[in-house]
Amino acid sequence: MRNSAIEVSGLRKAFGDKVVLDGIDLDVQAGTIFSLLGPNGAGKTTTVNVLSTLMKADGGTVRVGGHDVATEAKAVRATIGVTGQFVALDELLTGQENLQLMVDLHRVGSAGRRVVTELLERFDLSESAQKPVSTYSGGMRRKLDLAMTLVGNPRIIFLDEPTTGLDPRSRRTMWAIVRELVADGVTIFLTTQYLEEADQLADRIAVLDQGRLVAQGTSAELKRQIPGGHVRLSFADLGELDAAARFFTGSTRDDESLTLRVPGDGGTNSLRALLNQLDEHAIQPEEFSVHTPDLDDVFLALTGRSSTEAMAK
Repeated sequence: MRNSAIEVSGLRKAFGDKVVLDGIDLDVQAGTIFSLLGPNGAGKTTTVNVLSTLMKADGGTVRVGGHDVATEAKAVRATIGVTGQFVALDELLTGQENLQLMVDLHRVGSAGRRVVTELLERFDLSESAQKPVSTYSGGMRRKLDLAMTLVGNPRIIFLDEPTTGLDPRSRRTMWAIVRELVADGVTIFLTTQYLEEADQLADRIAVLDQGRLVAQGTSAELKRQIPGGHVRLSFADLGELDAAARFFTGSTRDDESLTLRVPGDGGTNSLRALLNQLDEHAIQPEEFSVHTPDLDDVFLALTGRSSTEAMAK
């Protein structure tokens, strides 16, 4: 049974003569991580702003948590949490005071102190709770910002480039926290400039370019759309390599390394067919490995730019 947390149909948004979103369709399933990729200026943040009721769309329909963002904005806001590109913290306050402020704004009531304590512990910030946020590292600030987003127990969270500027260790800490949230049933809508991040975390990925979605699917599905996938077979001797090369037209051989590169999309069906052919002709490779394009190849093919070029602009 389908259970959509976010449903978007024909979403349009323009600023003056500049069309930022040109008919976007999305369906994000509850309890999953959905990642929106795209170059700088593609419309990722605008999409988040519309879905989180911070901006009104010019056309289309958007339902978040079963509520229409145009007519039921208050109900949508009660369902979601938002962590933007830039941390929203008061640097003059301590970590605990920032969390307490959020608890007070949400009118949590008598359970507020317990909520603050639990969030500080969950994000490993208890030892720094009494220190001003101005003394926090980038990773600590990001963790506190996300902790504040969780006050009110949102079931859908928008993370707009949450790990930008973090070192690899802090980024992986954030990944672990995101996975824990999803394990608890939370839905994550993630925009990111790190393709590895989307590859590691997302159940489904959409690529946005110049206001239009140019591809959607799982990471594996997107990679299979791009030419260059192949299976690499290694053999014990030249005779075995010769035998295999005769049966796989279009393959590329390397006599020095005794390997054969057989084009394929890396999918289960094509791999099974290849292995069946090897078995039928009694060809026994010493080893084989499947190679598929990575998300940077996908990004380049779909947008005409590498991720590094696109994010630098």
